[in-house]
Amino acid sequence: MVSMIDAQRDVILNTLRHITRDDWKVLVVDPDSKRLVDNVIDQDEILNLNITNIEQITDRRPANKDVDAIYLLTPHPWIVDCLMADFDKRKYRRAHLVWTSLLHPTLRDRIDKSQVAREQIALFKVLNVEFYPRESHLVTFRDPWSFPILFHPGCNHLVRQHMEDIAQKIVGVCVALGEYPTIRYYRPREKRHEASILCSHLARFVQDELDLYAKFHEDFPPSTTRPRGALFITDRSMDLFAPFVHEFTYQAMAHDLLPIKEGDKISYRTVLNEGLRDQQEKDLEITEKDKIWTDNRHRHMSDTIEKFTADFDRFIKANPNFTRESEGGANSLNAIKDMLAGLPQFQSQKEAYALHLGMAQESMNMFQKRKLGDLAAIEQVLATGIDQDGQKPKALADQVIRMLDEADVEMLDRLRLLILYILHRDGILGGDMQKLHAFANLPPHDQQIIQNLALLGARIDRQLSEKKRPPADPLFLTKPPPMNPPETYALSRFEPALQSMLEAHANNTLDQQIFAYTKPPLDQGNDAQLMSTASLRSAKPTWAKTRGTNVGSENRQRVIVFMAGGATFSESRVCYEVARITGREAVLVTSHMLTPELFVRQVSDLSTDRRRLAIPADMPKSQAPAHLFEPEPQPKPVAPPPQQPQGARPQPTSQAAPSRAPAAAPAPPTAQMGRINLSGGSNGAPVQANSSAKLTKDPPKEKEKKRHFGFGKKKD
Repeated sequence: MVSMIDAQRDVILNTLRHITRDDWKVLVVDPDSKRLVDNVIDQDEILNLNITNIEQITDRRPANKDVDAIYLLTPHPWIVDCLMADFDKRKYRRAHLVWTSLLHPTLRDRIDKSQVAREQIALFKVLNVEFYPRESHLVTFRDPWSFPILFHPGCNHLVRQHMEDIAQKIVGVCVALGEYPTIRYYRPREKRHEASILCSHLARFVQDELDLYAKFHEDFPPSTTRPRGALFITDRSMDLFAPFVHEFTYQAMAHDLLPIKEGDKISYRTVLNEGLRDQQEKDLEITEKDKIWTDNRHRHMSDTIEKFTADFDRFIKANPNFTRESEGGANSLNAIKDMLAGLPQFQSQKEAYALHLGMAQESMNMFQKRKLGDLAAIEQVLATGIDQDGQKPKALADQVIRMLDEADVEMLDRLRLLILYILHRDGILGGDMQKLHAFANLPPHDQQIIQNLALLGARIDRQLSEKKRPPADPLFLTKPPPMNPPETYALSRFEPALQSMLEAHANNTLDQQIFAYTKPPLDQGNDAQLMSTASLRSAKPTWAKTRGTNVGSENRQRVIVFMAGGATFSESRVCYEVARITGREAVLVTSHMLTPELFVRQVSDLSTDRRRLAIPADMPKSQAPAHLFEPEPQPKPVAPPPQQPQGARPQPTSQAAPSRAPAAAPAPPTAQMGRINLSGGSNGAPVQANSSAKLTKDPPKEKEKKRHFGFGKKKD
């Protein structure tokens, strides 16, 4: 199975390895390219590729004219300014330019027309790696501003350039995977909103960029026995239910209910050694290297807790000498946390288990406190259109009103429930809207949030003459309930539209009117040959572990899905699960990951004056630091000794009494200097005239030296 983390990592490392070969070089990065590298590569891996040190192009750096530099840079105008300042000062012997994505033609011309730059450039290369793999099959662009640019009415003039940037990044993902896929895009039946043509335009941008890349790279795509991949361009308007429905798989539930910190790193503050003398609060990182996380993130929370308990019980049986009494026994999460604190044998994984046991326990506390079981039962009916028996629901409005009246239901949950009811009804009368809003005791601004959903294609208001009009046909039909549903089925029946799209693609039944091709394949019969023999009508819920088909990993078709405007963790989960069931590999790509709270806030911003949103495109442009253009400091000349009058006795330079007779000048150590070895020792070897010889490898000392270079101190 492909990992996007490994794919991007290999692209960067192989490029550096090819440039350095057996010669030492300096790596120069900028703030954005540094984040790209940090996301997938450890510092030591870079330093082991004959990189003497890693420098930031914005920092004050001494000139190093005896060594080549590899510049790994993002193609921003101000970064090119920094680069040209280095060229003007001839900072390094030669420059190997590696760009994270394609330069704008004006920036490329500026470099090409500079005589000073041409004299120093040894390589000019574009990698197309401007994306951030978050998981093995989940890629984000870390760009939450994409949502207002695409859907805010005041950002229309920014859309074209933004789409071109997105297209470049999507092509980068395809290149990293070695895929030249067919491209299909979401085309809604009804054009209710201005952004309804978003996917069609973006798909054509991607097709043009992909064709252009293939034209100038004869080795793309690489030869393979794998079926041709498929790329789907979708946007947030395809499924407005998914961001609002409560989901109870571990990852989605934790991100919905807990204060997980998002940034360059994803972390959660938890308590270690709770109740003991060395108790402390600590931010623990959640990464792909955490096996507990990757093994359990897509499990239903009840199964996750059972898994934690079973794993711990197995450990207790393997260590019969350890016992500790605690109320609730070993089946209590709190009891397990207490017991872990006293297990020295478990020290290496204690923090990881403390993190996930704490997250699971707090999630369940929130589930009980906010009455999410009762709330979710109604949400499932609204999102699927049927009850758990597969019947059309009755008295649904009364159930919604009773839940809105519950004191323990939080404001955000009330708003989510009201939005789901409006989406289910495909719009309601204005008078009913006012009554429900007042009954839910929501602040006045929340009504504007609901109205803003019309900018994403939702029907909010319905006229009295339309009261009896049947609702619009759903994008995909709801599946009938299984014969023997599991206990958790009632709260897990909703399936995101993305899941139905992937299943229909695997069955070769996807509607070509709604999911159109940019270039229809000449032989569409090939798609039918890729259909999985596995049944998609499993009686198990979608989050249950399902045995995949026996298709070899080298022959699995790759399906790439781009979700414009942000994707949910439920959509990420179904990409993994449907891929496993259908014997494919699915990669979800999006601008950023959405939680319900973030999505509500971003929808709210759609009616805010754009100038108050602080969109980066509206902010003052970054500038190269002024110190880069200052002249290099020159060494101060040594002042000659003062001349003495002819015949005068030399005066002592200190208060010490002068010697009675002048001492003879010592002979210069010519012989000793000739025996000095600049690499250390004095074995009589001749001195190398080339200064680069100083950089010969000396593994024991070089390893110690590397600790002082790079992005930060070496982690122990």
